[in-house]
This record gives sequence, structure tokens and C-alpha cells, in this order.
Amino acid sequence: MGTIISSVLTIFFAIPVLGTILVFTIIKLSLKTTKKALHKALDYTTILYIISVHFLIVTLWDKSFFWLIILMMLVIAMMFVLVHWKVREEIAVKRVWKGFWRFNFILFFFAYFVLTFYGLVSRAITFSFSS
Repeated sequence: MGTIISSVLTIFFAIPVLGTILVFTIIKLSLKTTKKALHKALDYTTILYIISVHFLIVTLWDKSFFWLIILMMLVIAMMFVLVHWKVREEIAVKRVWKGFWRFNFILFFFAYFVLTFYGLVSRAITFSFSS
């Protein structure tokens, strides 16, 4: 049982888009609303993209920059709080968290695809020109 769960998690960490599609489909079937299902699916699978970017970085450069990912997320969170406070003059934690989390989805979604493309191209060049 443990190996099955481990295998499924590995697949979702390697290809988080599958996780997003699966979560979206399950939520869509239960809610019957596409917009809410999409928002919830993006919210629930953001962590998949964060972990996937971490493992892509480890695979590409043989170093863990997880501390840098966490530091970057903390700086982004501080910027969201500061901007929200400057605009609204009060901090609505739920609203700030939602904006921060969705921004992280967009950031790590694009980072996942950029790193995947970079990895494919760099490995193709390495294998093509190695003797």
C-alpha cells in the first residue's frame, strides 16, 4: 500500500499538470461549476508545482535550492502584505493569502515549464555533442 501511494505521489510531483487535471475533474463533478472548480484545483495543486520545481532544480544542477524557494516565497508574501496594507490601509489575511497563493501558482507553473524545457534542451545538446 505504501509503495502505491509513493508511486502516485511521484507521478504527481514529476507531472503536476496531471494532478491539476485530476483535482479539477473531481471538483467539477462535485460542484458542477467550472470557475469554482478551476480556482479550487489551482489552489490545491500549487504545492505540487512548488515541489516539482524543487526536484527539477535538484535534477538539473545536483543542488537543493529549497531554502531559496522558501525565502523567495517569504519575500513575495511580505510584498503582498505591504501592497495590500498600502492600498487598503488594513490587512485582510484571507484575501492576502489567496492572492499570494495564486501568484505562487502562476510563478511555479511557469517555472516548472521553463525548467522542463531547459532540461530537455540542455540534455539534448549534451547527448548530441558528446563523443
